[in-house]
Amino acid sequence: MSLLADLLSSVFDRSTKASAVAQWDNRPIEELVADLIGNHGEIKGMTLARQILDRYAAMETDEKRDFFLHLATGLDIYPEAVREALNAYEAEPSKTTYRSFMTAAEPARQELVRRLNQVPGATGSLVKMRKDLLGMVKEDASLAALDLDFRHLFLSWFNRGFLVLRPINWESPAYILEKIIAYEAVHAIDSWGDLRRRMQPSDRRCFAFFHPAMPDEPLIFVEVALTKGVPGSIQDVLADGRDVMDAELADTAVFYSISNCQAGLAGISFGNSLIKQVVDDLSRELSGLKTFVTLSPIPGLTKWLAAEGLDEGATPERLPGLAARYLINAKRPNGAPLDPVARFHLGNGAKVHAVHANADTSANGHAQSLGTMVNYLYDLSAIAQNHEHFAASNKVAASTEVKALARAAEKSET
Repeated sequence: MSLLADLLSSVFDRSTKASAVAQWDNRPIEELVADLIGNHGEIKGMTLARQILDRYAAMETDEKRDFFLHLATGLDIYPEAVREALNAYEAEPSKTTYRSFMTAAEPARQELVRRLNQVPGATGSLVKMRKDLLGMVKEDASLAALDLDFRHLFLSWFNRGFLVLRPINWESPAYILEKIIAYEAVHAIDSWGDLRRRMQPSDRRCFAFFHPAMPDEPLIFVEVALTKGVPGSIQDVLADGRDVMDAELADTAVFYSISNCQAGLAGISFGNSLIKQVVDDLSRELSGLKTFVTLSPIPGLTKWLAAEGLDEGATPERLPGLAARYLINAKRPNGAPLDPVARFHLGNGAKVHAVHANADTSANGHAQSLGTMVNYLYDLSAIAQNHEHFAASNKVAASTEVKALARAAEKSET
């Protein structure tokens, strides 16, 4: 994929080098934007797109905000034109009236983003652009519609059909391994030796999704431990000097870290597809694998305990019950589980399998859950049913043991 990107870049550079120099100008970027939207020539369009992206990359924060405001207000839809087009389609449905409605209902900024994306490397630049935008939307609601336009386009560009699953191991290129270290968001990798312990042993696996337009940038990756039985602590999984097991003897695949890599792709879900693909691949490779579980953090537990006034009495003996109660009963206003990691795995069809105290003794583990962790079980025979029940009514699938822990913890507080 990297070779293809290099070839495309070389072709573009050769075909536009002279014209780019000749056509480069210092017009306001708003004029370049208008020129690009109205342009029908391929070479000129690519040159304009490259100039706009380069100009944006060199901007300071205030300049980027002004650029986004222009896209949000100057390239918006015209409600009256939309109403007229819809009325015309309603009065006489046809290909022509429907096309007119589609044209009126789509803001010009969507076409701008598409045209910017025509040059090599532009997709990654646009993902970084949305990262900047997301930081500004929090402070300026007028930019929210622009973000929805980016998200709408990204959902198409980054759908599962375009993603490529690649294994990552100790033999992978150094620049990829460096990004795994940088993007690890669950259990920090503090050295190359730490990374080696996760990537080199025969009972460890790592997989990442890549996009052909961003061949050197992982979108999301998962780290997997192959074990005998279900582990109850991340210290055991990541222990230095542990005995390495023959992968053929493993009966359990443990997804112990799932990290999204691109902040500009927030809201574009890859995790569900990633886990399903990895389960399929590992099942074909290792016939002895019968159990697929996570060893997951519980990021909202400490905050919930404090809000419920339960933090002072949260001893290691009581924490499994309190965590089970939180995972099963604590809800958002819409009825979904309060914990974000729980929403993700339960939405994928997993169930709460077991909870463990003293499972993550790191500073981060203590801060977010007083060291408590949870296993979510991906039972291949029940995933579809669990997913349907969760999607329909936010029903939390949980093991008998976890349900009993939750009931006991709730009873002790009454």
